[in-house]
Amino acid sequence: MPEVRRIVRTCFAQRPCNNAEAWEAAARDLWGEARFREERYAAIELLDYSPFRNAWLNPHCLPLLENMARTGAWWDYVDAIATKLVHHLLRSHPTTTTQRMYALADDQDLWLRRTSILCQIKRRENTDVELLTHAISGSMDDTDFFARKAIGWALRAYADTDPGWVVGYVQEYANRLSALSKREALRRVPEVKL
Repeated sequence: MPEVRRIVRTCFAQRPCNNAEAWEAAARDLWGEARFREERYAAIELLDYSPFRNAWLNPHCLPLLENMARTGAWWDYVDAIATKLVHHLLRSHPTTTTQRMYALADDQDLWLRRTSILCQIKRRENTDVELLTHAISGSMDDTDFFARKAIGWALRAYADTDPGWVVGYVQEYANRLSALSKREALRRVPEVKL
């Protein structure tokens, strides 16, 4: 990944997109025509390249991001989409993005639900606890490893800000959360008996 980032950022700086339409079309083409995983990484990096992202990433891009999460259908793509791109949208366009994350939390697609769960990983004290709770509830009964791991990771990240809330949440839902989710959630919290 470091080499991919270096290559693509040099390319983006030397050949900047002139408008939002060209930027989005380039990302769609990189993603849709990719023959190698690295080309899809490049599409994510293009969308996250700060001069373009700060100017053009807005809620209009949510369908593109959802399509990438659905068709990428693997943790490495989805985690970057959620923790970088959707996270940026939560900061810059909180109302629209939050509404969409509520909807994705209930989607049939695991990877869209995972996006909803992980999009607040870096929000710390700005975490919308109601959204986090809703996102987790949509996947709490899913037996898939990637759903369970996402729940634990999201809770563990928020435990750095409010460990008491996370401990209380894990205790309240101890019978529904998987052992993996609980273990991940409490990894950095002093010993808690469940």
